Amino acid sequence: MTGGRRGGRGGERRVAEGWSGEPRDDEPGPWVDEPRDDEPGDEEPGHEEPGHEESLDGGRTGGAVRVGDTVRRTAGPWTSSVHALLAHLAAAGFAAAPRPLGFDALGREVLSFLPGRTVGMERPWPTWVYADTSLDQVGLWMRRFHEAAADFVPPADAIWRDGGRWTPGLVIGHNDAAPYNAAWQDGRLTGFFDWDFAGPVTREWDLAFTAFAWVPLSARHRAAADGFTRIAARPRRLRRLLEAYGLDRTEAEFLDVVRARLDAHVEGLTARASAGEAAFADLVGEGVADDLRRARRELDDFAGYGPPD
Repeated sequence: MTGGRRGGRGGERRVAEGWSGEPRDDEPGPWVDEPRDDEPGDEEPGHEEPGHEESLDGGRTGGAVRVGDTVRRTAGPWTSSVHALLAHLAAAGFAAAPRPLGFDALGREVLSFLPGRTVGMERPWPTWVYADTSLDQVGLWMRRFHEAAADFVPPADAIWRDGGRWTPGLVIGHNDAAPYNAAWQDGRLTGFFDWDFAGPVTREWDLAFTAFAWVPLSARHRAAADGFTRIAARPRRLRRLLEAYGLDRTEAEFLDVVRARLDAHVEGLTARASAGEAAFADLVGEGVADDLRRARRELDDFAGYGPPD
């Protein structure tokens, strides 16, 4: 299952941590089950022949189809590494991510289906994207995901779509936990899908793109096109998201991470376009890289904060 892919990833990711590590068990979020002793996928082998296929809305880089309670997507060299992460999350009892179920007869990856409504190709985005309570749930989801992933040690031969090598202190982040990759049901976030860009990062680096997408910190004209016009509310919304996550940083300090994240986002997007990846060339042609650069410039005026020294 995939959402409206917005571009590649790349660049330096070793930004200083600001994770407080304080538990927030009073916050909502039905995403943690009892740890599993069985390996994910044992009871639902992915190599079964597919039945009726339903195309899923959204997607720039391969798309996805639903078959029963599973999703089938084109696999890449990184898929087995992503499956190792998802299997770890499932074994840890983290229920708000797809479970890996192997590969089907066509060589596609097979994942469990996350129930709920998605943004897909809808524009402007639905109102639930911009609800304050959505920030609470997204921030808490990210914190609990990072906690569940903290003790995951990738295989020595792990391949990540954006490259990078895991070292102690990093997590394998989602790196694209944006509204177009979220599933929402009965007012609750059921999880995020499309883990293709999972890879080794700091927690702050992963959170930076999520803040960019959900606050949102995108260029004002792009935010308006997506249905968000309450620009003056963005500092408050950013604080709310960071508090939900439990980040021990000021907004000004965190915005420096967002700036670096946007620079790397543009670098990765344009590099993929230059390398001939059609989906990313289309994004550059549609002005996405220019919009990201403009968003970065507009951050210099965010809540009165000047540009970094």
